[in-house]
Amino acid sequence: MNYILFDGDVRNSLLPFTYTRPVADIRVGILTIREKWEKYLGLTTTTITEEYLEEKYPMVELAENVLINASFCPTKSLVEKVKNLSKNEAIFKGEDVIAFFTSDSQEEVNFDDYRQIEFDEALLQIKNTWDIFSLNDKAIQEDFDLITEGRKSQPIPEGTRYLRKENIFIEEGAEIIFATLNASKGPIYIGKDTEIMEGSVVRGPFAMCEHSVLKLNTKIYGATTLGPYCKVGGEVNNSVLMGYSNKGHDGFLGNSVLGEWCNLGADTNNSNLKNNYTEVKLWNYETGRFAKTGLQFCGLMMGDHSKCGINTMFNTGTVIGVSANVFGSGFPRNFIPSYSWGGASGFTEYKTNKVFEVAEVVMQRRNLVFDDKDQKILTHVFEETKKYRNY
Repeated sequence: MNYILFDGDVRNSLLPFTYTRPVADIRVGILTIREKWEKYLGLTTTTITEEYLEEKYPMVELAENVLINASFCPTKSLVEKVKNLSKNEAIFKGEDVIAFFTSDSQEEVNFDDYRQIEFDEALLQIKNTWDIFSLNDKAIQEDFDLITEGRKSQPIPEGTRYLRKENIFIEEGAEIIFATLNASKGPIYIGKDTEIMEGSVVRGPFAMCEHSVLKLNTKIYGATTLGPYCKVGGEVNNSVLMGYSNKGHDGFLGNSVLGEWCNLGADTNNSNLKNNYTEVKLWNYETGRFAKTGLQFCGLMMGDHSKCGINTMFNTGTVIGVSANVFGSGFPRNFIPSYSWGGASGFTEYKTNKVFEVAEVVMQRRNLVFDDKDQKILTHVFEETKKYRNY
């Protein structure tokens, strides 16, 4: 069977992260949503997403296909039902369609003509940006169980202090030197060829993907995820770095999500709690205004390729778009549009030629190429987000 992950109606509520990727390629827990589905299904998937993303994330359609709503994370029982779908059958959870069978000969899909199968078990669904960190504890546990089932961890190195050894899994090539691993509150997953430097203290749930680094005396609170090739120092609490992003020095990051190719300058700090302890609001791209999150703790949402200078201070509930460069003293505004250059004293437009120069250099450092596909995506985002840059 051919499986296709589609963005669904949550795509806009997951901006700025979905400006540069389909919903399926959001990382929550240890794996991206796509990686979770492919590991359960034992097959590769393709994607239905925005037209400007299709060259990098193509869709392959065969005679018979099962389309899967990428906002839902899979479970063993859900995948069984998905695999058993046949013609004119669909799986629903309430009003939301999870998956449905279709063929290339169908001109349209009308669910009134389908046998609708209700899935009544609990599922993780990523509908809003803050779900990425607020559901990360459950996602780490589910991925940990999936990845480690039937496998044996590498031994915990001598000199490492630990609690709940059975909740710690270390992949080949990981280097841990005089660190503390406390898995009593949730699992700790340490990926291939990672490094945890001396004095670091980790409290699970925690996921550290391949080639990531914890620098000297780093303090990690769960539930936190470092995607591949991240470097982190200072203090981090309940945050997700999707991959290739750095917070290499002291400073606090809490209840936050960073996309890929982000960098936080030394001693950057974000607030995750308002002084009056009231509910945090975040910029909503759909409504063009700030909207309630239902959360008391909510920090920074930073899109791909955005960066900030040393000693940057971010207020509670700050949203930064794609390819922004923030610097200077004082608190910048709570919504910083994509391709913004500046800080609390004001912003100007960050030109694409300068953005591309930086992206090329940064990606070369990880032996990756900033190619035409990436450039076209960032160019589209530049044009699409012009409406917000009315400084």
